[in-house]
This record gives sequence, C-alpha cells and structure tokens, in this order.
Amino acid sequence: MQATLPVMEAFYTLQGEGAHTGRAAYFIRLGGCDVGCHWCDVKESWDADAHPKLTIETIVDGALHYPGRMAVVTGGEPLMHDLTDLTDALQTAGFQTNIETSGVCQAVTGSWDWICFSPKKFKKPNPAIFDKADELKVIIYNQSDFAFAESFVPHLRPDCKLFLQTEWSRSNEMLPRIVDYVKDHPQWQISLQTHKYLDIP
Repeated sequence: MQATLPVMEAFYTLQGEGAHTGRAAYFIRLGGCDVGCHWCDVKESWDADAHPKLTIETIVDGALHYPGRMAVVTGGEPLMHDLTDLTDALQTAGFQTNIETSGVCQAVTGSWDWICFSPKKFKKPNPAIFDKADELKVIIYNQSDFAFAESFVPHLRPDCKLFLQTEWSRSNEMLPRIVDYVKDHPQWQISLQTHKYLDIP
C-alpha cells in the first residue's frame, strides 16, 4: 500500500477531453512516467523524484475544498504507483474516481469508476487494461495513428467509447482528417482539448 504519492500538481477545473468533457473535475497529476512521448506537454511530470510526496489524506483534503465530486488521476503515468489507498479514500469522501493511463503497467491498481485508456506507440500496453477500459482515446499525430487506434478495438469491450484526438500542435493538419475519418467510421467520436480553446488549466 502506498502511504504517499508524488504529486506534480492538483487543481480544480473542467475536464477538457473525452467522454466527460465539460464536467467539473479535480485533477491529481502524479509524477513518474517512462513512456517517453516526444510530444508530451507535461514532460516535467516524468521524474517522480522531482515532485513532493503527499499523504493520501493531504491529497483528498485538497480535493474537498471544491464542490465538484469527480476526481481525475493522471500523470505522467499514474499506474506506476499503487493507487488502492488513494481511490479508497476518494470514494469514501464521495468522489467519482477517473483515471487516464497508457496501460503500460503490469497492474491496474485502485477502484475506478471510469478508466480512459490512452495507448502510446512508444511503449506497448499491458493487455490487462483491455477489458477494464471504459474509453479509448488515441492521440492522432500522423496518418499512421488511425491504424494504430483501430488495432485496439477488437480487444476492448463492445461498450468502450472510442475517441480520436489531434495532437495540439498538429491540429490544423490533422483535425480535418479526423473529421473525415469519423464520418467514414461513425463508431468513433472526436475528442477536442476544449480546455485549451477555453484557455483554462
């Protein structure tokens, strides 16, 4: 069990992406990641030792300062840590627990109300994530990423929601391609980073 976790930042905002877009959410961004996406916009999260280690009680107390009761645990790669104590404490305090993970870790720890599986080409996911994912969100950086996204669909639950999201710096080029792809493959939806359009954290 993990008594403390390295927290890069924690803040209250709106969920900007995926199935819960637009909902008030308390984000808990944990330090530590070994996936190494070159376009990652939070590279400062990669080194877990660079961030303060906070107790579970401190993390949950921070969330309780705000009226929203959806907590989103992200990173970095949050499943590098045992998240059992954190999710137990959050759920006891009345929070819905959501996570975004690349699925590369050996175990899915914690009790989750919603799992967003966001695989990356840089490191293969562990198949253990496939039947747990409520949402597949694939970042589209170039044309080959569409086939990469489709490669996971046969392994997921039939009710898993499917999202394609352009890498922010490539939006002008890739977003029109995503629009056309979703029109031709309507099982997919577009995820937009609405928090960036709204200029909020």
